[in-house]
Amino acid sequence: MQSRGALKRDLTASLRTGRALRQPCRKAGQRKNRIPGMINISERPPEVQDRAAPGHWEGDLIVGKGNQSAIGTLVERPTNYTMLVHLPDGYRAEQMRDALAAKIKTLPEALRQSLTWDQGIEMQDWKTVKIDAGIDIYFCDPHSPWQRGINENTNGLLRQYFPKGTDLSIHSATDLDWVAQELNDRPRKRLEFRNPIELIEGLLLQ
Repeated sequence: MQSRGALKRDLTASLRTGRALRQPCRKAGQRKNRIPGMINISERPPEVQDRAAPGHWEGDLIVGKGNQSAIGTLVERPTNYTMLVHLPDGYRAEQMRDALAAKIKTLPEALRQSLTWDQGIEMQDWKTVKIDAGIDIYFCDPHSPWQRGINENTNGLLRQYFPKGTDLSIHSATDLDWVAQELNDRPRKRLEFRNPIELIEGLLLQ
């Protein structure tokens, strides 16, 4: 019968690299908070959850080949209305900050109530976006994509236009607006087969 030490050596030798398993550098419960001063989704107003109040958005990135390019995605919760954020020079925090704020500011104030994002490092400058664009920003729990379920589903549809493993920087802002328009003209079962554009226009007329 092998000793525990010998068994460990045998298992290590059979690994592809021949190296022992890497040990995490932080203990459990010591996950570094990469978003300074973030406000958790648990503090989001309850009216956001029922998808009835307009102007509440979910956001994320779809990332291209080798994590070298990305497109920002914004989806309004009640209507599924989609906007795409052009990031031609990358998605570092300062690039994300400026492009995201500029896109949100194209909306009327009534549709700038809240934005829920994951804890991606691209949102480190969220406080500037909040002030510049006049929108409250909340962050999901780690590894909880269902907390942005509408956005996750929309990202799946967007992959029909922007396949995984491709360079997303080749797409112009005009290209992104065209794709967003395609999705916003598409009837949705969840919307009783109405399309997002007619619903968002209805909100603007209220």
